[in-house]
Formats: sequence, structure tokens, C-alpha cells
Amino acid sequence: MSDTDPYAARTPEALAALPTVFREGLFEGQVVLVTGGAGGIGLAISVLFGRLGATLVACGRNAEHLAEYEAALGRLGIPCFTRAMTVRDPAQVSALLDAVWERYGRLDVLINNAGGQFALPATEITPKGWHAVVETNLYGSWFMMQGAAQRWQAHDQPGCVVNITAVVNRATPGIAHTKAARAGTEALAQTLAVEWAPLRIRVNCVEPGIIASPGLKHYPPSARPYFDHNPMRRLGDVHDIAEACAYLAAPSARFVTGVVLPVDGGSHVWGEYWPLGKPAYFRTEEGDTP
Repeated sequence: MSDTDPYAARTPEALAALPTVFREGLFEGQVVLVTGGAGGIGLAISVLFGRLGATLVACGRNAEHLAEYEAALGRLGIPCFTRAMTVRDPAQVSALLDAVWERYGRLDVLINNAGGQFALPATEITPKGWHAVVETNLYGSWFMMQGAAQRWQAHDQPGCVVNITAVVNRATPGIAHTKAARAGTEALAQTLAVEWAPLRIRVNCVEPGIIASPGLKHYPPSARPYFDHNPMRRLGDVHDIAEACAYLAAPSARFVTGVVLPVDGGSHVWGEYWPLGKPAYFRTEEGDTP
């Protein structure tokens, strides 16, 4: 991030220079698939796992962004394979996973990072908008998890899934579709953690808070006073999410499954977030932030 723009994306080189608590070579020989890998959080996850020795696979809808992703990881000496596709289509998901096993013969970690949302009053969300968010955030995660688990089972290989969700234990008016989809993903992950334990597949979730990234620029100025409304009174960093994923994928979490890990500065226990600004109805005193 730049000093002048708190929402600017970190460059891959800057991400690679950040300190990490994890040892070099931790994921040596492992294959890690990151959906939505070319985005801000996805790139941070990819760079960290690549620094730690993993081979990366990434997918996304924008071929140009994926080409930039490949070039960036190449400059850092991180091997990767990408495919332009949508996780909303189970046939495309299946083709990607088949390609991973054909190319590498394995997949060690699946990180469901792909997602999308937009802020809008619930009464104004169209059926098309609802479907787009729920199908990407919930259906897409399910298609990826099921497809990976089927192949782990068929090849008698263990597996690890980390789903990137959102803080769902509190209301966030303005993104009803997102909250519904992410809560569904967390409930699904907890169920699969039990059902797939005999298959040696661990399933966990990371709940990011408000993370400094270019995506925040899409929200109105009235939402910005709430970006740091958490006990630590600051924005999170994409690297914070990457390190949480590394913890859950590494032997450090070998006895951890079915958990939801908030990485949100404590906003799940205190604070408020109004993506469309705070309605007058909820302002409790004169001068309360709109």
C-alpha cells in the first residue's frame, strides 16, 4: 500500500518482502489452488504460499489479469498454472481439477477465495444480482470443494480446504446477498469437516474484516468511517489473510477442522459496518457518523 492511498494494491514484489512467521520451504512439493487468485487477497495468498515453496494454480474470469498474475509470480520464481473460467459452472470446475491432476498428480490445498459482492439496499437487489452473488460465493465454493474431495477420495490422498468468507455473526445492512452466501458457506464447511474427516480432508474458514484493497474504492464515502470500526481501530492487510490461510493449511493446524477464524481486528465482537452509510434511523446522538 502507498502512504497516500490506503486502498492501493500491494505489488507482488512488496508482498514478497513482507516478514512471515512461517519457515522457508514449508509447502515445498505441494500444489495449492487459489480461486480468484489474481485479486488483492488472492495474490497475497499466492505470493506467500509460493514463497514457502508451493506450486500455485489459480483461476479467475479475467484472462488478462491471470496473464499478469503469471508474469508476477514468474518474476518471483514461483511456478504456477492458470485458467480463465468461472467457479459458477460445475463443468468448468471439473475440467480445471482434472487438469490439475493430469499436470501434477495431486492437489494439497484448495483455497476458495473467489467471490463478489456489491452494496445495495435489500429491497433493490434484483434476482439476477442475487443469483450472481450467491452462485459465486456459495455455489462456486461448493463446486470446488466437492470436486476436490471426489478426486482426493479417488486417489486416496488427504486434502485441505480453506474458505474465505466474511464476518456473518452480525448484521451488515447493504450486503444481504453476501451475508446469506457466506453464512451458507460456513455452515456447509462445518458439516463437510465432519463428513469428510474419514477421508482425511480438513475444512476451515477465514473471516476477513475490512481489508485494505482496491475493492474498497467501490463503496460510497459514507461507508469509509466504518472501515476501521473495530477494537484495533485500523484496516486489515491482505497479508494478514494470507498468513491465516498458511496457518490453517500447514501442520500447525493438523488437528484443526470445522473452525471459522475471524481475521478482523475484533469486529466480530465490537464495532459496526454500514456499506451504504449509517441511516438516520440508527443514529443515536447528534453528530453520530452518517
